[in-house]
Amino acid sequence: MRRFFYAVDSQGNGKDNLNNKAIERPKLSSLAIGSSFELTESIVHHWCRVLRANIGEQGILFDGFGGEYQVQLNAISKKQATVTLLAHHDDDRTAPIISKIGLVMSRGDRMDYAIQKATELGVTAIQLLSSHHGEVNLKPTQVDKKLTHWQQVAIAACEQCGLNRPPLILSPLPISIWLQQLCSETINDAINKALPVSPTIQSLSADPYYHILNTQANLRLQLSVPASGQPTIPESLSAVLSQRQPYIELLIGPEGGLSDEERQQADAAGFAAWQIGSRVLRTETAPVVALATLHALS
Repeated sequence: MRRFFYAVDSQGNGKDNLNNKAIERPKLSSLAIGSSFELTESIVHHWCRVLRANIGEQGILFDGFGGEYQVQLNAISKKQATVTLLAHHDDDRTAPIISKIGLVMSRGDRMDYAIQKATELGVTAIQLLSSHHGEVNLKPTQVDKKLTHWQQVAIAACEQCGLNRPPLILSPLPISIWLQQLCSETINDAINKALPVSPTIQSLSADPYYHILNTQANLRLQLSVPASGQPTIPESLSAVLSQRQPYIELLIGPEGGLSDEERQQADAAGFAAWQIGSRVLRTETAPVVALATLHALS
């Protein structure tokens, strides 16, 4: 069955992903089995117009708050479609490791690829970063559009792979500012701070599941280029991976690597160097290899 993300805004109402109009729609968990409700415009467009679904066809909806919901199309008009809720399935398919990647932005399809594949491997959040050697420095007028696009890339990957809790794509920061925040911010300050995400998932980011992102990670790892005398795997990694659902932060720099100053800041913030193999990985490949390695080691 086809899977679709049912977006819910900060007031508990669904939002139309195509034109961002607020429409009153409840969380799926508030609906009783057998009740009927309208789909968002984006789902109507994709399911009913592009895929040409017919009345009676069944699909899966998820809103990111846990589990997924089996529905059946019971009415289709030119602009709207209504479904009946048939069942709730409590499978989130979340990874056993909570992970946040600080990822220096790259150009074009490479960034889409990194976000898509990291999502398939169960990343919890991606903090977008700019750096001294990075290719991308967004203008203020570009941020909202790019953030919404990259969040949609992650949501589309969830629809494909079966993950029911989308990763949060966090608004870009200069890497120096992000590392300073990690060093100076107290736990209480962080917990009380809203996560900077796209309006599409604003209410979802406040869900308790994501609160761990505002706490200190169990381990911070900086993927580094191969260097002689550098340990392949930090000694603390095995112990952290033996914990129940550990929280690990990863820092992945640009193609040109981090500057000397940025590396020093990363060291001060507690990012241990992690060298995966003897080859230099591309910035879009590194998240995939790192997450896959963590899951294999755990």
